[in-house]
Amino acid sequence: MGVIRKMAKKKSPLEAAAGKLISAIQKEWDNEMGEPEAEESENIMHKGHDILKAARNNNISSILNGMNVTQFLGDIWVHKHPNVKQSIANFEAVLNAFENV
Repeated sequence: MGVIRKMAKKKSPLEAAAGKLISAIQKEWDNEMGEPEAEESENIMHKGHDILKAARNNNISSILNGMNVTQFLGDIWVHKHPNVKQSIANFEAVLNAFENV
């Protein structure tokens, strides 16, 4: 008897960009392990997962609620973690491309 496997759904470009944003956040979190700042970065990573879920469900605008991604994640946290800025910019560029379609 054969094994039935579900075909993996192909990620949209927006989901892929959200995944890369999560990876960038996770790198920052990993670097802070054992430090007091790690808890805040973990909370920011949860927000990144919220963005990914919203990207899957095509409701980014409702989760951002008029904010940009930096504001949603937290201006101060992003300022303290400049390595995530490129991933934020990439995600927002993909988001803008989808909104203009």
